[in-house]
Amino acid sequence: MPLSLVGFFLVTLGEIMIGYTVIKVHGRVAKEHKIDNPVISEMSRERKIAISGIVLIILGFILQLPEKFL
Repeated sequence: MPLSLVGFFLVTLGEIMIGYTVIKVHGRVAKEHKIDNPVISEMSRERKIAISGIVLIILGFILQLPEKFL
């Protein structure tokens, strides 16, 4: 496996891990209800955007893979 592909895989994995962390934090804070409802509503929307971002990162990774690896 070429070194550039390994680097690309690691960058993508790191981006997904950051997105996952954002989703978990937003979920935990919203579940605690220690903040007002408008903020909880906004965090719920941000959580959906983060999930969409992770899906796009994965799709981008797949589309950029060389054909011999698919």
